[in-house]
Amino acid sequence: MIELLRARRSIREYTGQAIEPAKVALLKEAALRSPSSRNIDSWEFIFVDDRRLLAKLSRFKPHGADFLEHAALGIVVCGDSLASDVWVEDCSIAAILVQMTAQSLGLGSCWAQARNRMHDDATSSERYIQNLLHIPEHVKVECVVAIGYPAEKRE
Repeated sequence: MIELLRARRSIREYTGQAIEPAKVALLKEAALRSPSSRNIDSWEFIFVDDRRLLAKLSRFKPHGADFLEHAALGIVVCGDSLASDVWVEDCSIAAILVQMTAQSLGLGSCWAQARNRMHDDATSSERYIQNLLHIPEHVKVECVVAIGYPAEKRE
């Protein structure tokens, strides 16, 4: 595990190569095996691999999410605010476990914060994503994790 931590970097450039279904299944398993407070499992995950939808998703905030457009996969990490008062923490744990699993599979990843960010002067990043993906208001958006085969190598 420590070698994965030492090697992991935020990757923002991707080759465009599709991720094999078996690897996507492992990413889903990692997310769903994430620990949660009181075992409530308030998190929810939306796996997006449609290129047009990834392009729209990449515009959820003015800076720091454009790399999603070229990722093979975007995982929208959400938490049910009615189910748990610590959904933020549960979602954060799940997001890093997904990133570490991606690293173990030879994939790159990068976290893009959505919570407490703005899409524009009038719309929050969270509301933009909720509207785009038809997510109910009580299901809050923590972040989006971009995943793909790295087209860059970072020290």
